[in-house]
Amino acid sequence: MQAEQNAGWAVVLNPTKFDDVSQIKAELERVCADHGWSAPDWYETEAADPGFGQAAQAVASGAQLVCSLGGDGTVRAVAGGLLGTGVPLGLLPAGTGNLLARNLKLPVDDLEASLVTALTGRTQLIDVGEVQWDGAEAEVFVVMAGMGMDAEIMAGVDVELKRKVGWWAYAASGARAAFRLGFAVRVKTNSHRLRTQHARTVLVGNCGELTGGVQLIPQASLDDGLLDVVVASPHSLFSWAALGLHLISGKRRGHRSLVHLQDRQISVRTAEPVEAQLDGDAVGAKSVMVTRVLAKALPVRLPG
Repeated sequence: MQAEQNAGWAVVLNPTKFDDVSQIKAELERVCADHGWSAPDWYETEAADPGFGQAAQAVASGAQLVCSLGGDGTVRAVAGGLLGTGVPLGLLPAGTGNLLARNLKLPVDDLEASLVTALTGRTQLIDVGEVQWDGAEAEVFVVMAGMGMDAEIMAGVDVELKRKVGWWAYAASGARAAFRLGFAVRVKTNSHRLRTQHARTVLVGNCGELTGGVQLIPQASLDDGLLDVVVASPHSLFSWAALGLHLISGKRRGHRSLVHLQDRQISVRTAEPVEAQLDGDAVGAKSVMVTRVLAKALPVRLPG
């Protein structure tokens, strides 16, 4: 959908990300007017529906493009509402992580640039992950699903502190989580034999870059039709530091505390329930995580 043809588009906005919702709407509509574009239809998320229903409603009302304006949780919910419709997702980042936008090399600090990309860019199909927790109904993710320390950090973060200092709030939560014990885990893929070991965290990724440009899973690609699982099992403060240096330095010769596998379907089972997360949102303690890739299932807008 090019700029001159942009009638019938929508923005799904998470109002909790803004101190003044009317101001951000006015700013976006001003950018549209400056470029001669029509204003979008607005849909706001709610606690009971973080974006799935709003995205589906926008499509039912004729939207040819639906943009998410919020954090990673809003992106995930809107993406879920768009699956199977053929309507592309535009990313207007407004969260702390903005991980899908970062992995797609999209602007994360410039609303106007993000809007220009959404309205005038090209459409590309990317993979989406699907997960079932403990046999429950399947949910989608666009970045990562995890169990263990990463989820403990998400669950332990202070929401108000996060609003004030951003990712420093995760550092504070991480310092507390680092001293907790790990867990026994069994990981199985279609092409690898069952692997049983002690772990501190298990992550299944659709993409691999974290905030700050850290390449947690450099082999991961958003359109390769595969998911990547990493099992981290550092056993001391020294091994945590060595693993962190390994990731930050970009060395790719492997690390004995980090196991990496790829496949279309990956299942993880823990001996007892551990904290879990989905695209950075804590989802409670789980014992079984069964994931599969939905290859090139979601159209997104990228710079033309």
